[in-house]
Amino acid sequence: MPGGDTPRRRSAVRLRHAHAPACSRPLTWILAYLATGAGVGFLAGLLGIGGGMTLVPILAAMFTAQQFAPEHAVHLALGTGMASIIFTSSASVREHHRHGAVDWNIVRRMAPGMLTGSLLSTLASGWISQRALALSFTVIVYGGATQILLGRKPSAGRHLPGPIGLMAIGTLFGVICGLVSAGGTFLTVPFMLFCGVTMHVAIGTGAAIGVPIAVVGTLGYLLSGSQIEGLPPYSLGFIYLPALLSLVVASVLTAPLGARAAHRLPVLTLKRVFACLLYALATKMVVTYW
Repeated sequence: MPGGDTPRRRSAVRLRHAHAPACSRPLTWILAYLATGAGVGFLAGLLGIGGGMTLVPILAAMFTAQQFAPEHAVHLALGTGMASIIFTSSASVREHHRHGAVDWNIVRRMAPGMLTGSLLSTLASGWISQRALALSFTVIVYGGATQILLGRKPSAGRHLPGPIGLMAIGTLFGVICGLVSAGGTFLTVPFMLFCGVTMHVAIGTGAAIGVPIAVVGTLGYLLSGSQIEGLPPYSLGFIYLPALLSLVVASVLTAPLGARAAHRLPVLTLKRVFACLLYALATKMVVTYW
């Protein structure tokens, strides 16, 4: 019968469903964003990381699978990941502050330099090759991770530099963080440990320093993507709002759980987990840009 439910018609319907674009299944992707946010949020609380370097490759793969502006999938991942760090790190910092594990004097002295360095990095990115940057990044992070893993204690006379020294070091770290789109914990925590700061305080303080870096980075991606055409609906510049909302909802719930776990776990365990994460991130960076 015309218009009847023939085998050919049923086959055509199945074929259309099989080839439907991934973005036509929004609930599936919302659940994926929630699960990702929960995992990254717990790590953020446990280790003080903003989660950007962990989150960006995952988001890039998700956006590519949904066929979102293929030429800007990574930009969307960077912008959305950076925006989520603001909320994730803030939730982590609040919990660490409750445990007295944030040294606000260090934050006040290093954060301005980190912000300055992040802005300078936008000027430097044009003449530093990604391969050279990746190699330098890997050497620095490997050194910091090895220092943590070996557990070498700083000499009795070693302590943090003065305000000018912390400003200068913060500026250097900010340049590196801006070029590799990271919050800086991978540099600030090993540095503080090297200078005799305890592990728990280094983690909490590193998370606090990362918040203003994330704010500046988010504004940059919002503005730089504001004139780009072909981005998915509900995007604000290079920030994809449905993903951001899902990531934030999950991560702000799990980040405090990770922070509480950090204060219950032995320091040696935390050091080993953090060092292994640093090795993994540095290796991924050099493999990606080699």
